[in-house]
Amino acid sequence: MNCQMPPPLKPGDLLKVIAPSGALREIEAFEKGVEIWRSHGYKVEVSESIKDRFGYLAGKDCDRTNQLFEAWNDPECKGILCARGGYGSARILENWTWGNGNKWLIGFSDITCLLWSLYNQGKSSVHGAVLTTLASEPDWSIERLFNLVEGRRIAPLQGIGWGGGIATGILLPANLTVATHLLGTPLQPKLDGVILALEDVTEAPYRIDRLLTQWRLSGVLTKISGIALGRFSRCEAPPNIPSMNIEEVLRDRLSDLNIPIVSNLSFGHDGCNAALPVGLLAQLDAERGILDIYP
Repeated sequence: MNCQMPPPLKPGDLLKVIAPSGALREIEAFEKGVEIWRSHGYKVEVSESIKDRFGYLAGKDCDRTNQLFEAWNDPECKGILCARGGYGSARILENWTWGNGNKWLIGFSDITCLLWSLYNQGKSSVHGAVLTTLASEPDWSIERLFNLVEGRRIAPLQGIGWGGGIATGILLPANLTVATHLLGTPLQPKLDGVILALEDVTEAPYRIDRLLTQWRLSGVLTKISGIALGRFSRCEAPPNIPSMNIEEVLRDRLSDLNIPIVSNLSFGHDGCNAALPVGLLAQLDAERGILDIYP
């Protein structure tokens, strides 16, 4: 069954910006991302502690938790915009409870932890551009994000089908590395019948192999209905090191699962990151290479 979607956003709504993961460094890109939301008519409130740092984190765990708590529990706030990914969101979920209510939460990469945690509560969210990457998205991708959160239909994505027929299931997008570290924890959702949508960045081919092998050994890949692969950017082997390339690794570790798989879809790092809903029914056509979201 579909997760519960928050009420559609509309211009004039209040959105709050939080930094639940890594320390904010890309200030100019961040400000451009905020301006895009404001230019669409939204009131965007940025946390006073958005530029805090605690080593590689955007402030201490208690401070980042407080940002999320205040935004989630503010009845006037209709959506939460994540500043950036990096690392750290899992740390604030160790003793976290969402409570009542439902509102939009938008992000990707390390924000996978928050998206999956909400999914476990039956609440939908958006795997999409964070504020530091939004301004680099092409116009059609930005329009797609606003169509999704404002309740309009989003177009299918075209990739390369590997064959295996057609799968229907609940869409569960994630960063592969982050999701792998959630396996076997309370943040791992039930994966029966889902369509996994995976992407990653700066992981050498052997590391992607290791991550996917962990999924195979855990047994969860026998439960899913299909896999949608986005961009695996900067995932090349070091120079002069014998290696398979990233496509060879993906095919070697996944093609024998006998489920529909589509690759080269337009989401992930270092390029167009098409917004995907978390927890909604989707269809993956591995013959035509299409990922479509049911209305």
